[in-house]
Amino acid sequence: MAARVVISGMGMVTPLGNDVASSWEALLQGRSGVGTVASFDPSQHDVRIAAEARDFDPLAYLDRKDMRRTERFIHFAAAAAQQAVADSGLEIAPIADEVGVVIGSGSGGLHALEDQFHVLFERGADRISPFFITQMVADMACGFVSMSMGARGPNFATVSACATGANAIGEAYETIKRGDAVAMIAGGTEAGITPMTLAAFASMHALSRRNDDPERASRPFDAERDGFVMGEGAGVVVLEELEHARARGATIYAEVLGYASTSDAHHITDPAPGGAGLARALRRALKKAELAPERVDYINAHGTSTKPNDRQETAAIKSVFGEHASKLAISSTKSMTGHLMGAAGGIEIVITALALRDGMLPPTINYEHPDPECDLDYVPNMARKRAIRVALSNSMGFGGHNAVVILGKPEE
Repeated sequence: MAARVVISGMGMVTPLGNDVASSWEALLQGRSGVGTVASFDPSQHDVRIAAEARDFDPLAYLDRKDMRRTERFIHFAAAAAQQAVADSGLEIAPIADEVGVVIGSGSGGLHALEDQFHVLFERGADRISPFFITQMVADMACGFVSMSMGARGPNFATVSACATGANAIGEAYETIKRGDAVAMIAGGTEAGITPMTLAAFASMHALSRRNDDPERASRPFDAERDGFVMGEGAGVVVLEELEHARARGATIYAEVLGYASTSDAHHITDPAPGGAGLARALRRALKKAELAPERVDYINAHGTSTKPNDRQETAAIKSVFGEHASKLAISSTKSMTGHLMGAAGGIEIVITALALRDGMLPPTINYEHPDPECDLDYVPNMARKRAIRVALSNSMGFGGHNAVVILGKPEE
């Protein structure tokens, strides 16, 4: 019989706070983490806003040497992973061979990449940092966490654009289910707010251009949405085999009931018509969880605030849930955090677990103008108190990636 898997620890670094408690409080208050870019001068850019993780101190989690030799996306991952393991109370050393790490990043070390381009062309090839490769490649977040924590089980990174974090947690769940680990440290991390990346997404016309009103720029499902807002941070959970967690008296936040991933095989950026790829992932995840659609109470939507994504995600939900779609509570917390891309699924699965724990649903802020094609209950503008038993998190990524993770309230 396959193992049952639970979440026993959680960690986050977000544009709303540098830990779970502060981020969750801000989400329930409906605060926006979006502002004018402060990490570099954006004055020459068409888009000058983003959701940055401000006041984050990597030295709270790494020594000075490790901080200099690693990159911002690794710093975020280390912080969120340390928070999650501390929260779980898991002692890794006695079971190190049975503890793995799956932490993905959509882009890896973009700060290092841009910096070393300048070094190459301004100072010469012999001045490139010997640490450049290990700062840049996406698997170094999970590699660093594994080494720093002594976790010797399965260790790999997922890279599936904005579905990365959800795929990481889903694949870690499957790793425990098939008996290859007792516990997994899993999630997503991203630090992609750089001059080149901001300009590139703006060139694609993917970003909101509400430079003069940044806190209202991310408006998922609203008729006047005009693009997403880049965000940064990390979301990491400790997944654990249920009986192992029970035996050591761990706090259990949620049980992972199901996971599925699919490909649109349609277009490099736009979702498939009718959200067909996401709909397949939803149906498959429900089938694997042995759940009727009517059992789901809440969806933390991908909800990027782009025209096609929100429209097709709504269509997918209607396709799968039928009449029950109108009874679902749905929120896009990207309205507050911005879009953390490879880290989005990580923080949103943490948020979904918190909603189950507290019976509080975070809002979709900036929902002011109903869209006839997005006509479901998006928990507009104010958090809602509602006891829920089953919730899921949707993730979709450029390249046609779809991932769905279903969580259930733990048994009493």
